Amino acid sequence: MAGGAALGRAALAAPLVLLYYGFSIGITFYNKWLMKSFPFPLLVTLLHLLLIFGLSALARALARCRSGRPRAALSWTDCLRRAAPAALSTSLDIGLSNWSFLYVTVSLYTMTKSSAILFILLFSLLFKLEEVRVALLLVVLLIAGGLFMFTYKSTQFNTQGFVLVLCASFLGGIRWTLTQILVQKAELGLENPIDIMFHLQPLMFLGLFPLFAVFEGLPLSVSEKLFRFHEAGILFSLLGKLFLGGILAFGLGFSEFLLVSRTSSLTLSIAGIFKEICILFLATHLLGDRLSLLNWLGFAVCLSGISLHVILKAMNSKGEKAQKLHKGTSSDPDLELLLHHTEHGEEEEEDVKTPQQH
Repeated sequence: MAGGAALGRAALAAPLVLLYYGFSIGITFYNKWLMKSFPFPLLVTLLHLLLIFGLSALARALARCRSGRPRAALSWTDCLRRAAPAALSTSLDIGLSNWSFLYVTVSLYTMTKSSAILFILLFSLLFKLEEVRVALLLVVLLIAGGLFMFTYKSTQFNTQGFVLVLCASFLGGIRWTLTQILVQKAELGLENPIDIMFHLQPLMFLGLFPLFAVFEGLPLSVSEKLFRFHEAGILFSLLGKLFLGGILAFGLGFSEFLLVSRTSSLTLSIAGIFKEICILFLATHLLGDRLSLLNWLGFAVCLSGISLHVILKAMNSKGEKAQKLHKGTSSDPDLELLLHHTEHGEEEEEDVKTPQQH
């Protein structure tokens, strides 16, 4: 019976993992591809935020019709006081991540974003969400050492792009720490990622817009890429590309939620590790990213640190579940997605993240 149940879970997880891989890997290569023809990453991010807000509002309406129960709704006071810090850090994380694609390769981006766990651990310690342990220090040393080895004498290294990704990783650490605190406030009722996306997108838009106005407002106002099209077909082609990115960003968040709710956050964490391997493999074969033996060794060291972190979290999770079963309580699977991100901070991607892993 136990073996049959395990096979059943594996059979269910396989298509969900593939769906997650499709959206997550797709949005990473999409961002790099789009920046070559439309070098306005902050505008792209703002448009994606608007689209995700619309899709999350539609999803909430459908869920309300199906269940007959009202969805969580925050007042503007609660949004500004409690959700705004998480929204601001999230928007800047995504915006800087997309911006970095103007300068860095997909492989360097993927590797550097992996360092987000360092900052997540740092802020988790500051906010007393984690306790200082020798194992955590080992995780930090492995990831930091791997990142140094990966970037050392890299033939395709770009300082400006690397700083942008590193700043995004730093903001990602703040982002997921604040998000964890946000979802753990039971009185707010934001356990479901769809509700979080709906409430955070407007604040994220407002937080990122000043940065867009300063750095892209003037160049965009005189750019032929947006306002001086000679053919309507080119304009519609661009709109289609932008719409595709929004769909990928929303799909990433939805696929992560689906994977976690049907399997576990551990499955998503392990899938995330193999996803990074797939991205580096595809980047070297499809985009011509050049990696030395030292770079690959650094990537392996970094992944070992991430894997150790995932194992430690899995062991702690089992202990917590045993305590809950002993007390006769049950957990809400909607919490697992966001709690996962404190384990494995990704961009993309997306946007529940707003998963634009971006």
